[in-house]
Amino acid sequence: MEYRVLPRGGERISVLGLGSGSLTGTEEEMENVIRAAIQNGINYFDMAPSEQAPFYAYAKAFTGYREKIMTQMHFGAVYKSGKYGWTRNLSDIQEQFIWELNLLGTDYTDVGFVHCIDDRDDLEQVMSGGLWDYMKVLKAEGKIHHLGFSSHNPDTARRLLDTGLVDMMMFSINPAYDYQRGDYAIGKVAERARLYRECEQMGIGISVMKPFAGGQLLDAKTSLFKKALTHEQCFQYALDRPAVMTVLPGIRNMQDLDTALKYVTAAPEEKDYSIIGEFTPQDAEGICVYCNHCQPCPKGLDVGLINKYYDLALAGDEMAADHYRKLPLHADDCIKCGHCESRCPFHVKQESRMDEIAAYFNN
Repeated sequence: MEYRVLPRGGERISVLGLGSGSLTGTEEEMENVIRAAIQNGINYFDMAPSEQAPFYAYAKAFTGYREKIMTQMHFGAVYKSGKYGWTRNLSDIQEQFIWELNLLGTDYTDVGFVHCIDDRDDLEQVMSGGLWDYMKVLKAEGKIHHLGFSSHNPDTARRLLDTGLVDMMMFSINPAYDYQRGDYAIGKVAERARLYRECEQMGIGISVMKPFAGGQLLDAKTSLFKKALTHEQCFQYALDRPAVMTVLPGIRNMQDLDTALKYVTAAPEEKDYSIIGEFTPQDAEGICVYCNHCQPCPKGLDVGLINKYYDLALAGDEMAADHYRKLPLHADDCIKCGHCESRCPFHVKQESRMDEIAAYFNN
């Protein structure tokens, strides 16, 4: 299992986490799935199931592992009826959080998320209705180690990032949504890409929901591109976005877990998602997404990193120029052989872009 380090805190997070929204079966079956996930190196768990039942399985499976795993609890997801419900009522949220801590036998959650905040009115309610203040108090008391939120909307997300208090964001990332296909494809191509870069610049980690667009991308009959992608391709796509720490596929049972874990040992060609270059919209053309499908560069340039540091520098990251200059080869080392442009699924004109990048950093 590969792990990535959360910039604010230093925790190591497995690149595959476990999404519990689809977890089903008997309590024993669910416990076995969760325990198998832990034993296979998964250490990041999203705590927003569709029913209350998985919490009891988590309580048993986490026994003896609490210091080795990370929980992502949602402030706004409640289970009074035994089924998932969504509320902004502060007393209900407080009651749910205390119940979860007591059931799991812990006194904190690693990440506390404002649950599903997608529009400005909802954001205003969260900020003025007491929920955000309550979560800040819990953070000060150590009952929340990191503040965060889940959203599908780049505009709303950016407003929460501007508080300066957020360490993590849960966002829907997959090639369909990023390239304006599907119900949750909120924001233009460039706007979504800019959000990911800003998170990286600010040291905010991203946990990814809906990596398969609700399963649609895995079947040609339902795919928003009319072509099926594999689990491995969807995972790799999300993990290649700036700031992404972990991807949280919805796991229903042991078979789903086994399927997800195949990513760990998959060959690079099995993870290659360059096929999406065949069906990206026109306004995605020419945008480098640092996928490195142009590699290997005959000269040895790390084309993806050169582009990333340039974009971060343009976004205001003062450290990006220093990172760029520490690279062994730079944009002005490009020999204009055309290899990268011939392989780029997004048809980026890298030769002229290398001239642009070199001019920027050499000034």
